[in-house]
Amino acid sequence: MPQQISDAELEIMKIIWSNPQEVTLFPYIMEGLTAKGKPCQKNTLIVLLSRLINKGYLSAKKIGRRNEYTALISESQYQTEQTKTFLGRIYEGNAKGLVSNLISGDLLTDEEYEDLKKMLEKGREKK
Repeated sequence: MPQQISDAELEIMKIIWSNPQEVTLFPYIMEGLTAKGKPCQKNTLIVLLSRLINKGYLSAKKIGRRNEYTALISESQYQTEQTKTFLGRIYEGNAKGLVSNLISGDLLTDEEYEDLKKMLEKGREKK
């Protein structure tokens, strides 16, 4: 997995991941940030995009005067790796500890709890 990314870089990746097109253009990212209430200066965005390229999250292809950005890592890949990192750092790899904390800490809605219960049952059936 590539290097960790900042919160600002993650906001950019979320916009790129949410784009139904395979490639994302600079104006789409600018508009997405503005729509989220996080407008960004052009030069700042260029720097953040360059960092994401250097970290291995994006590739850029120059077409004339514009760049087309493509995610090299899917959102689900990113989430899985971040979850593994979190589990290792906070719960020493113990997923049961995380789930227990979610339940005992009253951090799940009733619907989320039921969904989680169904997922666990389905996982058990696969064995």
